Amino acid sequence: MQLAKWAHDLAESLLAESLPTRWAHSQRVYSQALTLAPALGEDAELLAAAAIAHDVGYARAAVDTGQHMIDGALYLRDVVGADPRLCSIVAFHTSSPWEASELGLSEMLAEFGPAEPALVDAITYCDLTSSPIGALVDPAERLTEVLDRYGPEHVVFRAVSAARPELLARVTRVRQCFTREQSKLS
Repeated sequence: MQLAKWAHDLAESLLAESLPTRWAHSQRVYSQALTLAPALGEDAELLAAAAIAHDVGYARAAVDTGQHMIDGALYLRDVVGADPRLCSIVAFHTSSPWEASELGLSEMLAEFGPAEPALVDAITYCDLTSSPIGALVDPAERLTEVLDRYGPEHVVFRAVSAARPELLARVTRVRQCFTREQSKLS
């Protein structure tokens, strides 16, 4: 778990003190990633690292474009020289492609592609099952909370509204995969 420990230490240094609620959320996303390890095999540690670092783009040191997914990936790639696959998962997590489109940042997002669908599904599942304060939450309720928090005039509201069916489909795919893996172990 060297990569995950490195990512944990980095995210903690960027978020724990200045953005404690974001840090609590990131810790839950990490915890959720660990539950998926049996279904991910050799990519389990990569997902765990992406999970704990997925929101580093909110840190003051990382803000660049204003789109936290891209900002996090840029910081990971350009400042700390992280693994390209880690950067890609962070860049593409949850509603990133829709938000990037809204902001005219699709070409910048593409620098981190192609996205790996199974890992993007997994990070999205982990993110959407984790509340803003680090509690477990139903993904549909989480999306409603995001929409309520931002309101219809905000880019995040528009992106999440457009992405909602696909985001919930990602959650379903991960749950189905995890269920299959659990039945194999039984």
